[in-house]
Parts: sequence; structure tokens; C-alpha cells
Amino acid sequence: MVIEDDADIRFLLEVTLGQAGFTVTTAPTGQAGVDAVRELQPVITTLDISLPDFDGFEVARRIRAFSDTYILMLTGRAEEIDTLLGLEAGADDYVTKPFRPREIRARIEALLRRPRAVAAEAPPVGSPAPPQAPEAQDEALLVHGDLRLDRDARVVELGGKPLELTRSEFDILTALLSNPRRVLSKSQLAGVLWSEGYDTGLEATDADRRSVEVHVANLRRKLGEDASSPRYVETVRGVGYRLALSAR
Repeated sequence: MVIEDDADIRFLLEVTLGQAGFTVTTAPTGQAGVDAVRELQPVITTLDISLPDFDGFEVARRIRAFSDTYILMLTGRAEEIDTLLGLEAGADDYVTKPFRPREIRARIEALLRRPRAVAAEAPPVGSPAPPQAPEAQDEALLVHGDLRLDRDARVVELGGKPLELTRSEFDILTALLSNPRRVLSKSQLAGVLWSEGYDTGLEATDADRRSVEVHVANLRRKLGEDASSPRYVETVRGVGYRLALSAR
């Protein structure tokens, strides 16, 4: 599903994705796009932010109320706040215009490699060996204090209560819990979100690393983290993130 008000970009995306083997439907407005997603239940939805009726952030929120389609936002806005708003609204990835058709195809293919129902078995990008779960009772269960994550069921509990995470937040938390003795860089975590071991042929960009920062910030908020004394996710300044020292 392509939701885009610019006819030239709609045509470019339709041709690019059609050549990649996708069946493509387009919509020029937010409401038409929401209606089409509801009817067609597409696997992938590309979404422009600037639409004639209401903006892409509102479109993403409405779509997320009934669909788990992968949302790739395409926009001419490069400010960090727009990335933050897009991800919080439910987008899975964010690409600024102008973009290369090859990049769009690679990012969409990477999104399709991300699991919907079950977690990936491979270790995060750059991992030399299979991850070892701290205090795990089996290979699927990762435990740190009162935090429990089941990779197979994609369920997280905090203090015995279910914790609602997005796919990206779940994947980042899984990577950190699976590698308790390692610092994972923002570029490595961006690779986790693309899909483990999948070579898109693209380097992690500043926008990718900012997206990771946003996802981690949202994850910490849901975990109720105290920035001065984190229990779950520590920042390693200038490098990335690791499981909090108390877990190791």
C-alpha cells in the first residue's frame, strides 16, 4: 500500500515495488489510505507525512488501531522530532526524501525479515557466538530481576504484569538481554531492527541511529527506568547500550 499525495512519487514507488514482485495499491490522501489498508490488509504500507487531509502521523495512529502492517514513513522532513513522532505513531522505519529506489527496496525487504509472531533465533549483528540468556530457564526465556521476556511467545512481563512493547522495542530488549556482557552499538541495534544477519548492502545512517535512540527512550519509559540509576538499560556514552550492571 502506497499512501502518497505526489503523483510522481506514487508512480516511482509503484514501479519500484512492482519490479520487486509486490502487488501495489496507491492512495493520494490519508483517509483513502486508511480505508484501503482496512480493506486490503497489506503486508507493507509506505506513508508520506504531508498529506492533503491529515498528516501521516495521524494516518499511522489510525492504521495501528486495527492493522499490524509494516509502516515505512517517507518524508522530506529530516528533523529528529519528526522521526520521534513517526516512530511513536507506530512506524517501523523512516526514510527521508530524496531517496533511492534501491534503498526503499532494501529496507522493505529487511522489514519483511523481521518476525511478526516469533522472535529471530540469530544473535545480534556482530555477535561472535550464540547469545546466552542470563538466569534463563530455557532458550526462549530471558530473565533479569523482575523482568521476564519470552522470545517464542513475544511476551514481556515486568513484576508479573504484561508489558506492551512495539516490535522494535521488543527486538532491542531481546538483543540486550541475550548479550548481558556486551555493549551493543547503535549501528548494531539498527541491524537488529533490519533483521539479524540480513545484508541490505546499506550502512547504518545517522537517521537509523537516531531511530534506535528513540526506541530505547520509549523502552526505558515503559520500564519505568530512573535515568540516574538504571536497572535494565545502561548508556555507554559514545558507543551504545548494554544490560544494566546489576544484571551482570
